[in-house]
Amino acid sequence: MGELCESLNICFPIIQGGMGNISNAPLTAAVSEAGGLGTVGVGTMDPEQVEALIQETKRQTDKPFAVNIPINMTPFLSEIIALILQYKVPVVSLSAGNPTPFIKEFHDNGIKVITICSAVKQALKAEAAGADVIVAEGYEAAGINSLLETTTLTLIPQVVDQVNVPVVAAGGIGDGRGLAAMFMLGASGVQMGTRFIATQESPFHSNYKEKVLAANDHETVIVGRSVGRIRRVISTAYAEKLLELEKKCIPLENYEEITTEKYHEIGALEGKLDQGFINSGQVAGLITDLPTVKDLLERMMKEAKDAINNNHTVLG
Repeated sequence: MGELCESLNICFPIIQGGMGNISNAPLTAAVSEAGGLGTVGVGTMDPEQVEALIQETKRQTDKPFAVNIPINMTPFLSEIIALILQYKVPVVSLSAGNPTPFIKEFHDNGIKVITICSAVKQALKAEAAGADVIVAEGYEAAGINSLLETTTLTLIPQVVDQVNVPVVAAGGIGDGRGLAAMFMLGASGVQMGTRFIATQESPFHSNYKEKVLAANDHETVIVGRSVGRIRRVISTAYAEKLLELEKKCIPLENYEEITTEKYHEIGALEGKLDQGFINSGQVAGLITDLPTVKDLLERMMKEAKDAINNNHTVLG
């Protein structure tokens, strides 16, 4: 068991990314039950919704799981923190904002802290603030993304070289080859979101899963670049509508009105791809099957070991 697994009390160095308002207990619990770290994403949900998700996740698993807080997105920050403390959630991940003011309180309550970063500077600040684990997320990733547009391949080794805590790679990873590659770059594990969409336990609309399974290598698009709100989604009728509105110089406030988490739910949960968007990373082009979460994680670990063992003689 590596340092990451020991720190988070998990078996496999694989973390589920937060999924905002489409987070759910069945997938979170399935990832944790399979040996990874499942994650409940807060998104913009109210405290009652988040409390229900935490309660249901705890009913479905007694294994460690995390709650992801997008600091600058949730209007209920203090209430969400109180819930995490109340229910003794063992791990919290902090994204979309400065994690520094919150880490000590979590540590004082025995909670491990993961921070999500997209730059070396951010990683250094997170480490200095006491983060236990740093997730470095590249531009390939799904959903809300960094304006810096740094790819995973270049970001991970730079972060690893600068910090001493475990680094987890996110963006563009969906199989054991990707896991092995991140190990070679110095990462201690990986975080995945899109790959978990296409699993049997994920309670998303079949239209969403089918789009991921059918995706080719250029199926995802970036929306929001013109207004400084980068998000990677699968190309759908709604995504094309957003891109057309950007060409017409839609104001930021109008753009934000039609890209709230409500439209995420319409696409992902209701399957109305002409009325809402569906997040996806570039890794969708690699995804061709719908395994159970347990089979996926076990297969990834075997693939990673095989990739490393089969290629150790390449350099002679």
